[in-house]
Amino acid sequence: MSNSSESTDKRELTLTILAFAAIYIIWGTTYLAIRIAVETIPPFLMAGTRFVIAGLITFAILRARRVALPNRLQFRSLVIVGAFLLVGGNGLVTWSEQQVPSGMAALVVATVPVWMAIFDWLLFKNGKPGRQTVVGLVIGFIGIAMLIGPEQINGQATFDTLSLLILIMAPILWSMGSLYSRTADMPDNVFMSTALEMLAGGVLLLIAGLFTGETTRLDFAQISTNSLLAMFYLTIAGSIIAFTAYIWLLKRVPAARVATYTYVNPVIAVFLGWLILSEPLSPQIVVAAVIIVLAVVLITTQKTKREAAQIEPSPIRPTMAEETPTIGD
Repeated sequence: MSNSSESTDKRELTLTILAFAAIYIIWGTTYLAIRIAVETIPPFLMAGTRFVIAGLITFAILRARRVALPNRLQFRSLVIVGAFLLVGGNGLVTWSEQQVPSGMAALVVATVPVWMAIFDWLLFKNGKPGRQTVVGLVIGFIGIAMLIGPEQINGQATFDTLSLLILIMAPILWSMGSLYSRTADMPDNVFMSTALEMLAGGVLLLIAGLFTGETTRLDFAQISTNSLLAMFYLTIAGSIIAFTAYIWLLKRVPAARVATYTYVNPVIAVFLGWLILSEPLSPQIVVAAVIIVLAVVLITTQKTKREAAQIEPSPIRPTMAEETPTIGD
């Protein structure tokens, strides 16, 4: 029996390490993959295609296992969440990365906990933030201001200001969708929720591509092999493998430990953007990155302490919302 138990423990440890590697590394690389994909594929069409494919694959597997379909009210909630997260969140990140460096995109997305803390307090009335959270919010906005830099404000922008403003909207919309998903009527099976969110969001992204004229710019002959490989990577690795690993971890590891990916992803994204795409890595960006990650640590650890002080919480029902700073995933 002991040998069998030891074998099971080793297998569990190996799977845990692999799952953490997936959410740390894969999600950290998705910003680079998006940047490469949109070089020759229009952003909304690219994002819509990857999510429709990922959603269809996941949905087919679930239906083969006889997982129940949602009711009409639940389906409406899934469409709303998909619109906020995948169109407002991921879609805007994908669009902005036509102009904004992938590392900077990852750092802006890393501010999701900052916006969630604000909206959770102001819109959802879930209590005044604690002192540590307030400090985290202040530090977070300092980091954002430093990341943007005075040159974006005084007209000496180093890249498109409109793209930066749209990028900043992405974590705001992602946060609002995340908070809405907590109270919305959703299917009990989180994988079914995710599959239909991806399908709904993917279709809406394709519609956005149609209405913004991306179909007129789509030239299949000009699509590079690198862009196609990047989109394939985003579909399989980012949307299916890493998210499955994330769900698996949430069932076996404390949520606070799983949330450490939010500290790692932007660091990986900034490094890879500098290493592979020669994106700028100035001292100002490095300091801003440290400040933003510190703010996220303060806010997420304060949240963990508050939840731990409450009576036994209800079971965690993660959604794509909790893919958090991985809007680019």
